[in-house]
Amino acid sequence: MRHRFVSEKSNSYLKNLLISLGIFVAVFLAFWLAVSSVSSRTDEEEMRTLETAVMRGITHCYAIEGAYPDSLAYLKENYGLIYDEDHYFIDYQPLGSNLMPDVAIIKKMD
Repeated sequence: MRHRFVSEKSNSYLKNLLISLGIFVAVFLAFWLAVSSVSSRTDEEEMRTLETAVMRGITHCYAIEGAYPDSLAYLKENYGLIYDEDHYFIDYQPLGSNLMPDVAIIKKMD
């Protein structure tokens, strides 16, 4: 039975439009998930790199001077520690000249 006021063309056009819209949404979601995943891995890698740099500076200072650095500022000035202070907070607690300092690195919220 044919409907009197619904043409086959308009029905086909609507079906094609919905399929196209569905494909667009699927591709957009896949792209968004991929970018989000890469961003997360990049943040994790930055944190590991910063931890490595801080620990390397601390141990380098101890090896050269025979004492651990008394502050984070000392590491920055004398051992070239550079990091993005807008994104990371480093809590540096010296425990004595012959004890490894307690270091905590915290990513700041954007």
